Amino acid sequence: MLNKTYPYYLANEAVAANTDLEVTDKFSGEVATRVAMADAAAIDKAIGFAVDAMPALRAFPPFKRQAVLEHCVKRFRERYDELALALCIEAGKPINDSKGEVTRLIDTFKVAAEEAVRIDGEIVNLQISPRANGYHGYVKRVPIGPCSFISPFNFPLNLTAHKVAPAIAAGVPFVLKPASRTPVGALIMGEILAETDLPKGAFSILPAHRDGADLFTTDERFKLLSFTGSPAVGWELKKNAGKKKVILELGGNAAAIVDGDQDGKLDYVVDRLAFGAFYQSGQSCIGVQRILVHTSIYDALREKLIAKTKSLVMGDPKDQKTFVGPMISESESKRLAGWMESAVQAGAKIVAGGKVEGAMFEATLLEEVKRDTDLYRKEAFGPVAILERFDDFGAALATVNDSEFGLQAGVFTDSLAHAHRAWDELEVGGVVINDVPSFRVDNMPYGGVKDSGLGREGVRYAIEDMTELRLMVMRETW
Repeated sequence: MLNKTYPYYLANEAVAANTDLEVTDKFSGEVATRVAMADAAAIDKAIGFAVDAMPALRAFPPFKRQAVLEHCVKRFRERYDELALALCIEAGKPINDSKGEVTRLIDTFKVAAEEAVRIDGEIVNLQISPRANGYHGYVKRVPIGPCSFISPFNFPLNLTAHKVAPAIAAGVPFVLKPASRTPVGALIMGEILAETDLPKGAFSILPAHRDGADLFTTDERFKLLSFTGSPAVGWELKKNAGKKKVILELGGNAAAIVDGDQDGKLDYVVDRLAFGAFYQSGQSCIGVQRILVHTSIYDALREKLIAKTKSLVMGDPKDQKTFVGPMISESESKRLAGWMESAVQAGAKIVAGGKVEGAMFEATLLEEVKRDTDLYRKEAFGPVAILERFDDFGAALATVNDSEFGLQAGVFTDSLAHAHRAWDELEVGGVVINDVPSFRVDNMPYGGVKDSGLGREGVRYAIEDMTELRLMVMRETW
């Protein structure tokens, strides 16, 4: 179970300022714990401490940053079950998925520990003309300065790790606002970071209500804002962020294409589609929302996918057998149910699932969904997937691109030509061949185009954003 209360972390230290934030068990709806909330004064102090920490962090060498990250890996392993249970309770994530996320948390910090001592520069040949004879150029990466991080509710451990771990590796101080619905994992992370010898002010972790956290976006002392969440909020934050660099990971309505040559692999394809569409109740920005299947195998795949969808166990996320737990809130469940009802009224057919009770939303499969409905155009962010058929591979690619989003896409095909064509033509940040778009390894460049965001995560790529190039030019003689 969770602790009765959790403090926030201000300049590396636990502060039990209050118990104002109630965190509920997303399955029972009961209050599971209470967490300290930061006000504007605390956030302002945290930013000041982060600014003051810069000289000490510049002097904090790479091997010490690596040691901090390795300590975190060790402590995460020791507290594995505690982290998984906390995630299961505060997010309603099935316990098997929760354990998987703790594993990814560990992986992300391991990769960051390796990268902390690999932040290299380069020699630049300046002698491109006679006037530059005798001049030499050298480039190194230096920390960008204090960073502001805002993390989401759906992966409260690993998506937080994708901000925190690169920041430690890069030597930048940060102030983190975890999602108010799921702050506990980040605060346990803070407890572990507080055990290290990071310079004072290197980190603050401050739960705060969205309407009281403008400083995370507007304060000019921050040199970078990294936000993961909804497109509406993300683009508004970018508009208000001023001169600072902005990294946005905003989500999508990801598609998976199943080519006509997959008739001998349907069991594998169906298993992966069901996983991609319905794991952690579909609350993933790269969850499978649109499934495009070649006409020649559509009926066979449809039959298998309907059976697979109906077989998924929905219930208490603490039960090992549960695959579909609650959505993050009843209001989100109602929102998605409304989209589904509107799609049905416009002619869509529910072929599996469709039952909704409170925050519990049954794994649901539809077909004949009109392309102008919210369920098709917007990010469902719940356990709903749409089946449709195609005859021509090029037309399927065009259908995937007919979206405001472009995060990742999956293509099941045995054709190398089709794989390369998809890679060339799909307007997304990543194309996954022979698996679902939900696939992610924590060292790969991850991010989207169009309304899916700006920039890339993945430890090395995040470090690049959190550092700046600094040039030195040296003349041989004077």
